[in-house]
Amino acid sequence: MRTFRTVAVLAVLAIAGPAWAHHPFDSEFDTNAPVKLSGKVTKIYWSDPHVVFQLGVADAGGQVRQWNCEAASPSAMEKKGWQKDMLKEGEQITIQGYRAKSEPFVAAARMVTLPDGKSISSADDEDGGPKN
Repeated sequence: MRTFRTVAVLAVLAIAGPAWAHHPFDSEFDTNAPVKLSGKVTKIYWSDPHVVFQLGVADAGGQVRQWNCEAASPSAMEKKGWQKDMLKEGEQITIQGYRAKSEPFVAAARMVTLPDGKSISSADDEDGGPKN
């Protein structure tokens, strides 16, 4: 009986674990700080819990800053029509999103405009953030 209870508790923790790891949008990002960034994709991390890509963005002085742009999970991105190979290093893209509250070059990417002009949502619809 004790073994059954232990297995049951472990099963519940395994299922609930991802929910504990997920953070609400407004705990990390500022909905009052929208940002539009255009630059070249320098790295792509297509893995859980979020797809993250780095974007080299030139500032007003011409210095290129590397922005970490956080998108939805790989499975949520695929449901929105994304394919793993849609973003490629070296491509020029534009993102619309929101700045992080505490990190200077981090943003939640909510919409991505690809080199062909097509815009596609990269928002995590379950995080409580804006849907754009």
